[in-house]
Amino acid sequence: MKPSFQATEPYNSSVPDWMLGTFKRRSISFANGLTDTDTLVFWLQSRNFSIDLRLPTLEQQLPALPIDALDFDQLQTLAQYQGWFAQSCWDQHSRQLSWQEAVSLQLHNQWPEPAILSRIGNCMIEFAPSNVYVEDWRLQNQQSGPLIGLRLLAEYNLISGEIQHQGGGLIINGNFAGLVLGRAPDITRQLQQQQLSLPQLVQQHRHDPAFLKALFDVETSLATGSLEQGFQIQLSTQPLRQQQALCPLDGFESLGNHKLRQKLLVNSQPCERIYCIDVLETNVSYSLLTATTPSAQQWQADEHDWLNRYTQPVY
Repeated sequence: MKPSFQATEPYNSSVPDWMLGTFKRRSISFANGLTDTDTLVFWLQSRNFSIDLRLPTLEQQLPALPIDALDFDQLQTLAQYQGWFAQSCWDQHSRQLSWQEAVSLQLHNQWPEPAILSRIGNCMIEFAPSNVYVEDWRLQNQQSGPLIGLRLLAEYNLISGEIQHQGGGLIINGNFAGLVLGRAPDITRQLQQQQLSLPQLVQQHRHDPAFLKALFDVETSLATGSLEQGFQIQLSTQPLRQQQALCPLDGFESLGNHKLRQKLLVNSQPCERIYCIDVLETNVSYSLLTATTPSAQQWQADEHDWLNRYTQPVY
């Protein structure tokens, strides 16, 4: 990221500071008494938008192959992956976070309820208003670092002039980064007309490799690294992208009006991505600590011997 880019002031609608960062879900518990601690779920939060990635366990994930090399059963497995971008809308009075303008691998909203959120220490608890589930999220950032949020407007192929990806975004939270690239507008319009689920479309078009390639030409990836060394993908809805570089961190120029253009190579083709700046902050404190009352602090100190008998950081 070019140092000449100036930090921007967060918008008034931004989420509270305790919501910023990269969170890993520790568990989700349902009203039927069942709990899931195995699904790999990550949530990256910028000032005004979120990136969410939900994948099966590492043992059950697909091999690093291109879409046209996956068989029918593997494509059906991929059709159960979840990854999305959405604008974040925080209501401080109800303490509810809702999402709009989603760009998603899935074709319907699988999480329609807003989130009632509270944070204690490195633990952020999310309640569904219906009480059908509660999720336990743990902040992964262990030190301060940059906060960069760029909302993707479109990615253009500079040879054909076509829009390859529309919608999505890039978030960098310290040593974590997430990227969402939406589908091309032509396939998006086609999918909106069909109104079928992802597994249904895989079943219907199982013998149409060109359609399947376009259907799955959408990405949500989680990476680790740094602005200085770059970010390497650890988890992705694109199996072939595992362990690859997330994206170039150079080639940016300002277009004014909070917009950036990035020129880059994608599959050896010259392309450009147009972003809208959500936030550029050089150093944000991703604190594991939260405030409490003086009397509660005194209680914790008085009861230290047994309260802290087995405590340890849990991420």
